[in-house]
Order: sequence, then structure tokens, then C-alpha cells
Amino acid sequence: QVQLVESGGGLVQAGDSLRLSCAASTRTSSTYSMGWFRQAPGKEREFVAVINWSGVGTNYAESVKGRFTISRDNAKNTVYLQMNNLKPEDTAVYYCAAYRSSSYTSASSNRYVYDYWGQGTQVTVSS
Repeated sequence: QVQLVESGGGLVQAGDSLRLSCAASTRTSSTYSMGWFRQAPGKEREFVAVINWSGVGTNYAESVKGRFTISRDNAKNTVYLQMNNLKPEDTAVYYCAAYRSSSYTSASSNRYVYDYWGQGTQVTVSS
């Protein structure tokens, strides 16, 4: 069982930056790919970014490419989401998620392959 705890959300203005963190309760470096998803009110949960367990491969939603960066520190069992140039449409609850991957290159955007989810952290961007 892997427990994930997100932090770093808040209320910011358009153009500002935030860094989200996700701490895992167990060692995730060897087999878990880690992702970020978000869910705005009245909308489905959508993929934001993912990083494979080696930290070499990443993938992003088109809407955040060039503005968001996902990274991980395996020594700390923590994954980060650096969000720059935030826009009002980025407002959502952001969730960290993990899945056990058989390949070090695996970096899925499909939320249904993820086994573990955090409670979420609210990000609100005002215009």
C-alpha cells in the first residue's frame, strides 16, 4: 500500500508560480511511475503530467506543456510539479497518483492504470 500526500496548493494570481509536492509513504523509486491529475468543478479528472520511475521520461498534457515541469527525488520519495505562468483555467484540485510499472520507461496518461491516489490539493488562479 502506498499513501500519497500532496501539498503546496493555494490561491495565486494569473502569471504566478506554484510548486506542488507529493510525498509517498514508501519507497517508490524502483517500480512506481508518478503522475499528476486535476479536476475542476463539474469536469472529469484529467491528466496533467507523468514521470517514469527512473525520472528520465516525462509526458505532459498539451494545455500545460512549456509551463509545468514534473520531477522526482527518489531519495525523498517525493514528486514535484512546478507550475509557472498559471492561468485561471488551471484552477482545480490537483491529485498525485502512482502505479507500479513493469518498465522503467512507462509513463502513462491513462488515469485507470493508477493504483494509488492522494487526497488532492486545491489550486486557485485568479484573473
